[in-house]
Amino acid sequence: MAYLDINGVVRKFGGLTAVNGITLAIEKGAIFGLIGPNGSGKTTLFNCINNYYPPHSGDIVFKGKSLKGISSHEICKLGIGRTFQIVKPLRRMTVLDNVMSGAFLRKNSLNEARDKALESLDFCELTHRKDMLAKDLPIADKKRMEISRSLATEPELLLLDETAAGLNPREIDGAMKLIRKIQDTGITCLVVEHVMKFVMGISDRIMCINFGREIAKGKPEEIANHPEVIKAYLGEEYAKGQ
Repeated sequence: MAYLDINGVVRKFGGLTAVNGITLAIEKGAIFGLIGPNGSGKTTLFNCINNYYPPHSGDIVFKGKSLKGISSHEICKLGIGRTFQIVKPLRRMTVLDNVMSGAFLRKNSLNEARDKALESLDFCELTHRKDMLAKDLPIADKKRMEISRSLATEPELLLLDETAAGLNPREIDGAMKLIRKIQDTGITCLVVEHVMKFVMGISDRIMCINFGREIAKGKPEEIANHPEVIKAYLGEEYAKGQ
């Protein structure tokens, strides 16, 4: 059995089927990329995994345990952390306090939470920002802070939603280095991304979806040259550049 098994998941909103029978298996320690056009169902699938939007059918199994009927908070305690497409920090709190809010999932004292937060900030190379107000951070550091907050929950599986969006090329390189560093600790990553340099450069395997359905699944080079993926998402110009 895979570390994370997603089996025929369907999620509807009224007459719209946002996720339509998605099935995939992710092995422990892997980085798995999820790509597709805007509105294809990528973030909705994330929301199904942590039960923010419970699937209407299908099942999601983490480490052999079905996540049906388990609250988002308890799923985080099971070891699934996530970041969000739109970063929403606690704006009037410091960076350290933001990360401590994640650490309190498992830490019972202020000192323990602070130590864990400082450890996460150091890992993400953000210690120098710890006393800044979160609202004053540039976008790249806001994204690092959110990753740091997720790491402070001590996840085994991390869902990363558009980590590279809005970053310049140097910042994208830094984000890729950070995700590989996270993988090196043994954390499994499921990555939603539109920046192809990022997702193609870090993923062991990739799935492309459109209209809630799978188009293709495979290694990055297979996905980059898949005719249906090129037609629906990447475009001929991207394919020519490979």
